[in-house]
Amino acid sequence: MMTNRQLLDTALRQSAIDMCCAPEDFLRETPVTVRAQKSDGARKYLPQPAEFSMVSYGHNIVAATAEAYAELAREYAAKVPLEYWLDAPYIHALEKRLHAHGLSVSRTAEYWLPDLTRLEALPSIYETKLLTQADFAELYRPEWSNALCEKRRELDVLGVGAYDGGRLIGLAGCSADCGEMWQIGVDVLPEYRRKYIAAALTSQLAAEILKRGKVPFYCCAWCNLASARNAVRSGFSPAWTELHAEKSDNIAFDIQIGAEG
Repeated sequence: MMTNRQLLDTALRQSAIDMCCAPEDFLRETPVTVRAQKSDGARKYLPQPAEFSMVSYGHNIVAATAEAYAELAREYAAKVPLEYWLDAPYIHALEKRLHAHGLSVSRTAEYWLPDLTRLEALPSIYETKLLTQADFAELYRPEWSNALCEKRRELDVLGVGAYDGGRLIGLAGCSADCGEMWQIGVDVLPEYRRKYIAAALTSQLAAEILKRGKVPFYCCAWCNLASARNAVRSGFSPAWTELHAEKSDNIAFDIQIGAEG
């Protein structure tokens, strides 16, 4: 059985692969900036090589950027208080500088690891079943888009479903995004929410992942309080934060705010 320290060390190793740096760089007391390079072992959904990426485990900021943006990354990491590095107005200032290079912030997120002193496979008021890749073929539908990823369906390796009279009403799935870590996503049908189904599914799946010698991890946006609460209920604790920027033309802004005309 792994320890919390081993879980963290695994995450540090993976972040080092993603960012082309050393694991100990995330534990230094001063910022670290490295040149971004393609990394074959990086998480599958990360653009390779990165244009502009920053990661913090709470000790400092590690940035991996193209050479043209290295000085901007160093300046930002040096001047912005660590506890506010993903907060406005600092992000607004960074975005303004990024725009001058044709970049925009594409994603900020908080990542969670299990706390093995709290993690347990929680019971559900509905029947739950362990699912494997063969069970997912008919489940690539919008209601399960957090639990499963159609674009990378070959990485969806394990899941736990909740059933009400044979109807699937909740699903947690995990993606083998990298060698040692599997990412959990979860969906529950709207009429079944607030019954702690998500926590039961997430915790049960995390336990199954650990049995297989892999490290489960969980991600949510800063503003997704429902997801963050589920992480806490499921026995997870915040571990690291990330910011990624890409060429503005590569980012799909698919929402309009305000009336036209």
